[in-house]
Amino acid sequence: MKRRLPACGLYAITSDHEQYSPALLASADAALRAGAAIVQYRRKNLPPARAQREAAALTSLCEQYGALLIVNDNIELALEAGAHGVHLGREDGDIQNLPGAVRARLLIGISCYNSLALAEIAAEGGVDYLAFGSVFISGTKPAAVHCPLSVLGEAKARFGLPVVAIGGITPDNGPAVIQAGADFIAAIGGVFEQSDVYASALRYAQLFQPSEFL
Repeated sequence: MKRRLPACGLYAITSDHEQYSPALLASADAALRAGAAIVQYRRKNLPPARAQREAAALTSLCEQYGALLIVNDNIELALEAGAHGVHLGREDGDIQNLPGAVRARLLIGISCYNSLALAEIAAEGGVDYLAFGSVFISGTKPAAVHCPLSVLGEAKARFGLPVVAIGGITPDNGPAVIQAGADFIAAIGGVFEQSDVYASALRYAQLFQPSEFL
């Protein structure tokens, strides 16, 4: 059965740097203990069998914490691993043509970059959330297109879907991103490439506690 998105929170995306599976799972566990609401499995160019094992293990781990596991780009892998959703970019196929069985089983997220036109197409296609970025200069994708903060609020008002913001977002500039309209802050290096993953993830997760804005 298709899961529901949480209201808001940290959307932690695994680093694509080469590492053994136990290290990946340990880092994900630390992020989840700190309060990550969603983990996205983003690992390019792995052998399919290894990717399936890792994604399945991460799905199980997320379920232990009541969180969601989203697979980047790969619908087949998401289904095979029992993941809760898939995240697609503009090169990953036409959202309008996704089979009904996929829609019924998986949460669907779409990268809209800085484009409200892409967001409109995605919203009309029945996606579950819209992702925008890069909001700030990104260490992971320094050449990524810039997305103004104003786009986040406009997308939320126009389409009524959860908004994920990504790109150069830190615990220091995160409050401005949330106030602009983001429901989720996505982070890769800010979480999984830090020496203390738990402490780093906790700083992001705490941004969504009401006391942070008093």
